Amino acid sequence: MKKNNTQVEHPEYYNKHPSGIECIDVVEWYNFNVGNVIKYLWRMGLKDENPPLQDLKKAKFYLDREIARLEKL
Repeated sequence: MKKNNTQVEHPEYYNKHPSGIECIDVVEWYNFNVGNVIKYLWRMGLKDENPPLQDLKKAKFYLDREIARLEKL
């Protein structure tokens, strides 16, 4: 049986959150934009190559998109 690629399916930082809960178990209950906001805040500073400020800007990008989407309704 082929071994799963952990860098794709389960990188180490997925379980670095102090709660021990994986982000995907939470965000799959939300729409795309809100899920991404949660994801970037949840993993903020846990990925070595992503500085916290970059994660905050990504979260803001998706939050702004969701606000704009709701304002059109």
